[in-house]
Amino acid sequence: MSLPARPGYEGIGPSRLRVHGGPVLAELHSRFGADAAAKVLAGEVVCADGSVVTEVTELPAGAFIYWYRDLPDEVVVPFDMPVLYRDENIVVVDKPHFLATMPRGGHVVQTALVRMRRALGLWELSPAHRLDRLTAGVLVFTARREVRGAYQTMFASGAAAKTYLARSSAGTPAELVEPVELRNRIVKRRGSLQAVVEPGEVNAVTLVEPLGDGLFRLTPSTGRTHQLRVHMNSLGLPIDGDPLYPRVLDVALGDFSTPLQLLAHRLAFTDPVTGEEREFVSSRTIGGRP
Repeated sequence: MSLPARPGYEGIGPSRLRVHGGPVLAELHSRFGADAAAKVLAGEVVCADGSVVTEVTELPAGAFIYWYRDLPDEVVVPFDMPVLYRDENIVVVDKPHFLATMPRGGHVVQTALVRMRRALGLWELSPAHRLDRLTAGVLVFTARREVRGAYQTMFASGAAAKTYLARSSAGTPAELVEPVELRNRIVKRRGSLQAVVEPGEVNAVTLVEPLGDGLFRLTPSTGRTHQLRVHMNSLGLPIDGDPLYPRVLDVALGDFSTPLQLLAHRLAFTDPVTGEEREFVSSRTIGGRP
């Protein structure tokens, strides 16, 4: 279910909210305040069947409603995002540092997804996978709803080969003269900024290769949250510019002076729709502009 496009919200879909149950107007007022309740009175909230929520609408617990949340005030991310490749199925971009992949929390318009939807006029554009907001490099979007599942399944299954470059000025440990594969369990709990390594079944695997002068090639075969940052930090090699590892730093949203020196450098896969072999390489360099 979707609402009609709203002026100023081009490329941004409505939010979906699971209700607790009962009168919708009272619930929205209780959870989000008078401005949210006013959207009901203005006819700007709809049910999953497309009917408009009114002041007397009641819904069972677990039902969904759709509405446009007010956009947050965002700091503009002043960096370009070149298109590396485009066809009828996919759009591949070279994402800069500091730009989130898709809307979440306080990042909505200043995301790779919304920017590219607006720039290309492709309103069905959707990320096939994700890069952290602070990570730059190769990012793939699907261009049509019909092919979305095929590409997202490919990335989720680990069928795409990803290579990252990272820089650490901590100094390479003497024992790290050859490539090393890290295999452990990484867990990130809700409410915690940092992910941690815990005992248990292995769910995070990264090959770390020293290239000299503080540069490393990282080849993950899994995709846990913050995996590369956690693994580098565990080697005593925190990635330069990392505001979370080894310790959390307070960095203003508008401070673009110290980008995380982590780059999604190369991405290769067999196209799940056409069967073609694909390879995309970022034009960005570690230590350069975001």
